[in-house]
Amino acid sequence: MDEDGEGIAACRRAPLHHPSVSSGPDGAHSRSGVAHPGCIECETCSKAFSRDSGLVDHMWTHTGEKPHACETCGKAFTTSGNFEKLMRTHTVEKPHVCETCGKAFSASRDLTRHMHTHTGERPHVCETCGKAFARSGTLSDHMRMHSGEKPYGCDTCGKAFSMSGALTRHMRTHSGEKPHVCETCGKAFAQSHNLDDHMRTHTGEKPHVCEKCGKAFSRARGLVDHIRTHTGEKPHVCETCGKAFSKSGCLSAHMRTHTVEKPHVCETCGKAFAGSGSLVYHMRTHSED
Repeated sequence: MDEDGEGIAACRRAPLHHPSVSSGPDGAHSRSGVAHPGCIECETCSKAFSRDSGLVDHMWTHTGEKPHACETCGKAFTTSGNFEKLMRTHTVEKPHVCETCGKAFSASRDLTRHMHTHTGERPHVCETCGKAFARSGTLSDHMRMHSGEKPYGCDTCGKAFSMSGALTRHMRTHSGEKPHVCETCGKAFAQSHNLDDHMRTHTGEKPHVCEKCGKAFSRARGLVDHIRTHTGEKPHVCETCGKAFSKSGCLSAHMRTHTVEKPHVCETCGKAFAGSGSLVYHMRTHSED
């Protein structure tokens, strides 16, 4: 065993903590049949580690166990490193300071990631498509787009996701939680990007500009829908009659012609309509009186 705790001795200890360790002759370990002396491999996902403590922490991600619990807030973690990072948020200890802008961080890895915002460096490159990322975690998430792996499953409905953040956002559809609140009007949203879109209704900002005609939009979705007026693309197709639309909202309104659903009701006379446009047109009959 070498001085930093790595090596074959560390590999022999790992099974005492978790049985899912793959080892070969003389303590050598393998990934996809290739021997790696001194490495420890997880039998569940084949990820390899140089230290037994790394494998022990990693195995909790498969079992779901979170042994490192904070006595202050009750939040629990699979790794001691993440637990220590949380504790610094309680003590407000931020010993890692950026020499460029002075911003401080509780963990050295956060400072390392932050430095990429100054240098523009993206050292983590996808071997499949060549796309580069500033963070290794972002690359790992991206790789699942190629592999199709979706390890994060919803316990409520079973829907699976490739990224933990996507699962977190999805869970709000069940809980109704809306943690992103507008400081101007108090309106709350389940997702941060919806709050960003909403804030532009206050600022009037329209950052999404059509390169074809110059028309600007506050939301990226608005630009995407607009582009189809130039291309003629109509990806939203009615399964009942085959009619196609450029916007999902138009398809939803059209579907009501099949279901006879009429959610748009005139407050003056009570007449109901399938589409909001029909209601607007109808309201003119009252203003003309």
